[in-house]
Order: sequence, then structure tokens, then C-alpha cells
Amino acid sequence: MKGSARAVPVLMYHHISSSPGMITVTPGHFSAQMAYLESAGYRTLDSRQLSAYLAGEPVPAKSVVLTFDDGYLDNWVYAHPVLQRHGFTALCFLVTSWPRDGGVRPNASTLHSMTRLPRLLNHREGERAICNGRADEAILRWSEIDAMRAAGTFEFHSHTHTHVRWDLVARSRDEKRGNLRDDLIAARQTLEERLGNVSDHLCWPQGYYDDDYQEIALDAGFRHFYTCDAGSNETNETCALNAGRLINRLEVRDRPASWLASRLWVHTRPAISRAYLRIKR
Repeated sequence: MKGSARAVPVLMYHHISSSPGMITVTPGHFSAQMAYLESAGYRTLDSRQLSAYLAGEPVPAKSVVLTFDDGYLDNWVYAHPVLQRHGFTALCFLVTSWPRDGGVRPNASTLHSMTRLPRLLNHREGERAICNGRADEAILRWSEIDAMRAAGTFEFHSHTHTHVRWDLVARSRDEKRGNLRDDLIAARQTLEERLGNVSDHLCWPQGYYDDDYQEIALDAGFRHFYTCDAGSNETNETCALNAGRLINRLEVRDRPASWLASRLWVHTRPAISRAYLRIKR
């Protein structure tokens, strides 16, 4: 191994889409960002490799983790073909009550003169569709999830079963804890039934967690907790959560590859990363 990583940045994406909106990166910018990663010699880590790194095993100096939250259809339409082209893998955190059954829809790699790509909703439109029982218009189907897993471009982990912030809607702490426990158990059961296995990696909806969330998630068998807290990840950080681990992520903007290059330069250097974040705060 030529050098070992001092820190591993975990990048956070949601939408890769031609429909502009919140938390969306255009296909052009995403393609350029992934091309930069390959040309600069970066290697994407899967969940097992990241877990091993956090436990103390070395990984190559230019290691990065790609994550996608919620499981949007555009991840299949645009992100999957780009990752496949570069031989990259990503982690998708799936809200397990949202996917539906049905055939695989076209994506950018299968497009030809007689094929039309599915209409992609922007973030607000997708939220409305999900709330109105039309999640299939915005979210991956199980058949597409299977295709992505088979291609090795994505692995799938829990983002809860409902994506509900129980701390905001429950009438008591006991109700919050009970509903969260049921939610996490349902997500694990769905992933086990649909995919044949379930990992101990969990992404908090909206990045929120408190002591109750952490305790219930540990009891439900999760050990790696993905946050929206900015920063990189080191093996010697003191952010262990009892028997679990909090994982920082960097939100990727709809910007050129040069923007991503500058962020990775900062956040692969622990001392510079910490100083940069202190200044930003």
C-alpha cells in the first residue's frame, strides 16, 4: 500500500438530477466530480472497508466514501451509470417503506432513440408525491435496487422505515422511544426480507440524533451512525458512541470538480480540516 489515509472524507449526496432544486447536483457536475476522483487516484471504500478503517486498519491515502440519502429514482437514472463507468461504489441509505415493485426503468446508460428517461421530480415535488402515496414517481423500485447491487455500484443500508422525526411528533418520551424502536426494527426486517441481509450502518433522518436515538439504535443492532455533521473521519477520533461510531459527512454542492478537489484537499488533512471547521463555525 502506497501511503495510508490519515483521514477519510465521507461525501453526502441526495439527488443527481436534471430537475433543479434543493440538495441536487446536476448530472454534468456529478460526472465531472467522479472523473476528477478517478484521475486524481481516489479509491471509493465500501461499508466493510470503512468499518475496518475506523477500527484501525489502514486504507490507501486517497480513500473516500460516497453516500446517497433516501433512495431517489435519479440515483438509478444518472448516478449509477457514472459510478459503473468509473468502477466506483457508493452507499445508499434507503427509507424502506418507500420503494415499490415493478420493472426496471430506463437510465442514462440504456438510452437510445426509442427510449425516454423517466420524468424526475425535484425535491419538493418528490416530497409531495411520497406524502400523497405516489412514492414510485420519486423513489427507486426494488428491481432497480437489485440491479444496482448486482452491478456493484451501490450497497443499501437503513435510513429508517418511515423517515419520521419522532422527536418532533411524539407526545411523550416513551412514545418517541417506542415508535423509533418499531421504525428501526421494521427497516431491518424489510432489508433482510428484500436483500437477504442487513448491515449495522444507519443514517439518521435529517441528521438528527439525541441520547434516546442513540440508545435505541444500539439496541436495534446498529453500530455505525451517519450524521450531517461536517468533517472527516479518523481512526483515533474520540467520537465513539459506546459500542457505536458517529460518522461525519461533507455535503457535496452543485459545483465543478475543482470545488470538490479543494474540499478533499482540506479534509484529507486532519489538522487543516479541524482548523477549517473552527473558522467556519
